[in-house]
Amino acid sequence: MSKKRGGGGSGGPPSGFRAGAWLSGTGPEHDIAICTRARLARNLQGFPFAPRLQDGESRELYELVTQRLRQPGFPEALGIVDLEPIDELERSVLVERHLISRELAASRRPSGVAVDQGENVAIMINEEDHLRVQVFAPGLQTEAVWRRAEQVDDALLQRLPIAWSEEFGFLTACPTNTGTGLRLSVMMHLPGLVWSEEIDKATNVAQKIHLAVRGLYGEGSRALGDFYQVSNQITLGRDEAQIQADVFLAVSRFVQWEREVRGALLRDAARVRTLDRVHRALGTIERAQILTSEEALGCLSALRFGVEEDLIDDFDTAALNRALLLSQPGHLQRHTRERLKPDERDQRRAQLLRETLGCAP
Repeated sequence: MSKKRGGGGSGGPPSGFRAGAWLSGTGPEHDIAICTRARLARNLQGFPFAPRLQDGESRELYELVTQRLRQPGFPEALGIVDLEPIDELERSVLVERHLISRELAASRRPSGVAVDQGENVAIMINEEDHLRVQVFAPGLQTEAVWRRAEQVDDALLQRLPIAWSEEFGFLTACPTNTGTGLRLSVMMHLPGLVWSEEIDKATNVAQKIHLAVRGLYGEGSRALGDFYQVSNQITLGRDEAQIQADVFLAVSRFVQWEREVRGALLRDAARVRTLDRVHRALGTIERAQILTSEEALGCLSALRFGVEEDLIDDFDTAALNRALLLSQPGHLQRHTRERLKPDERDQRRAQLLRETLGCAP
């Protein structure tokens, strides 16, 4: 087998680049289930919900939360990023790393995010809810992320007056989050279902069992590069253990479905078309002088499929995951240290992907 491209030498990621926990390329079922996330919606007693929160109140809330998060004894060592002085580019980088939402990035009220060093935990402050706790783990690990999120939640309950009702559970700005306030989601790579035109069928099945299927950046985003987020829709009337078991079982079935479809794509006449698709993507990465974000994600998805199914051996999944992140507009511009127009970004993206993956010019 040849040396993996993107692993060192003149190729490889930029010096000091970290992809974050959600793109480490490890964990159970990581070839299909890229990352698992637990998200908890929490609000503080004594403050209006976000839609009615006035500027002075949002400032007071932000200062209270950040002061309490800095207290010693918290289970995670968190660094707080204040979003007010950060420009649009740096906010977009945080969105691309899944540390903040697009809604929080667009906010002009006092807001921020508390993040641990490994980017396994991120607590958004002053989003749709006063607090959005996120815990990430690579691969399919619903129970592990929930247990870690529970530890963080317990620490918050000891430090802050969290809004709670004996009748309804945790109170949230959106009624669909009321109850546990828990959303468990798994980011999945599903090229088999997409290429075989079964993704709509899979989405319909998910909806019937009360799962939401969304794009790469969650609610309201498109599915790019065959990447999807699958999460629970119901939080009220079900406890955390039930939600965890439901999501794990459903995603496990999706993983099995994707494996079966991939097997069909690699048999008989379909195999030639699949090989052609993978190698066309490789040729595009090696030779294209212009690549849009969407084109880059499509090519990286096909290469990832090729690596996972042993159709090509020149790359590893972790290198492709890093390339996926670096191809996004915010990371691309931060790496080049330039503010680029869209056509300039497309040219630099093609060049950067060749360098990152060690492809021939």
